[in-house]
Amino acid sequence: MNTQKQTQTQTEFSIHPATRIGHVSLTVASLENGIAFYQQALGFVLHRRDANTATLGSETTEIVRLVEQPGFKRYRRVTGLYHFATLFPSQRELARALARLFVLKYPNSPTDHIMTKTTYLEDLEGNGIELYAESPEDGSWSLQDGRYITRRADGSLSNGREPLDVDALFSHLKENDKLDATVPPETRIGHMHLHVRDLHEAVDFYHGVLGFDVMGVVDEFRMAFVSAGGYHHHIGLNTWQGEGASSPPPDAVGLRYFSVELPTQSALDEVIARVDAAGIPSNQTDNGLLVHDPSQNGVMLSLRPA
Repeated sequence: MNTQKQTQTQTEFSIHPATRIGHVSLTVASLENGIAFYQQALGFVLHRRDANTATLGSETTEIVRLVEQPGFKRYRRVTGLYHFATLFPSQRELARALARLFVLKYPNSPTDHIMTKTTYLEDLEGNGIELYAESPEDGSWSLQDGRYITRRADGSLSNGREPLDVDALFSHLKENDKLDATVPPETRIGHMHLHVRDLHEAVDFYHGVLGFDVMGVVDEFRMAFVSAGGYHHHIGLNTWQGEGASSPPPDAVGLRYFSVELPTQSALDEVIARVDAAGIPSNQTDNGLLVHDPSQNGVMLSLRPA
């Protein structure tokens, strides 16, 4: 694997365009608190639970798997999860989720990225979460000479991080919308955003080995985006915890892994073959093939459930 500063921008292969992010697995110090948060604050459904693990999501889709390790703690200035981004099927459903947080007075930061409407928050143990819905009718973003450019639909420039017009978002709600309803079945993880130790090294792994397409590297902001099938990004990367940041200690809460779901066995086999050819250690599990990026963020390569 190329770990030099020169980021690969072209390869002879691309990961299957229908690839998407599956679930995220997190280590938590309190399973009870974690289940309560994801059910009460976010409206997730509890799929199953045993002594120290639980899985939650929509009625049909797993979003988060929690593994309890009592006494573990949060570390700062390390690689790992920046946030996992839960994608809602419409702005109406995002409005319902945001209104729920407002009623609970749970801290969050509504933000308008123009092409998406979103809010940011953390769970009770500091794991970053984004809730968002697509809004391409409002504008788009592009990269020009390594700079991040956001334009509104009328052509005017935006910084892409404007305060969200909450009243406009809430206008999508209807009188009979229940704020305590569970998330709709279509809700899933839209993208992951990771802290890494070296931006170009990370891009060389996710692009040069796994095969995600590079949507842009913004050295000015120390971040990069990669995706499958032309999506704005399935994985965001940044070095905001510091260049050369270390991986979390063994007793850290936070990211265990996130899953990358391939639509066919042949597409999965192609990615695994590149991992093997690059000499990257892997571990076959019941959930798929577990590998780690150069910053030791876990990636589970798996076949999408039928």
